[in-house]
Amino acid sequence: MPKRVNPLTDLHVRNAKKREKPYKLADGGGLYLEVTPAGTKLWRLKYRQLNGKENRLHFDAYPEVSLSVARERRDAARTLLGAGIDPGQARDADALNLA
Repeated sequence: MPKRVNPLTDLHVRNAKKREKPYKLADGGGLYLEVTPAGTKLWRLKYRQLNGKENRLHFDAYPEVSLSVARERRDAARTLLGAGIDPGQARDADALNLA
């Protein structure tokens, strides 16, 4: 059974300070905020590919992407996974079509 995580608040995200080593603040559903030693705050989604391998998807940095937008992107990626589509491969295919 997955571990129950209390969702982040915007206040938690804003007040996250840099440390000597990178660290994560979990939001739930695989979404987390990674705070780097330089102070950059990156939204990431940890998920399992269809073949069972673990992968991470990057959603951009905070504050360019807010907490609510990051959650929407997480939900969209989870919907793709439910449909049998790898969200990382879907993102790459979209980038090739736009180029």
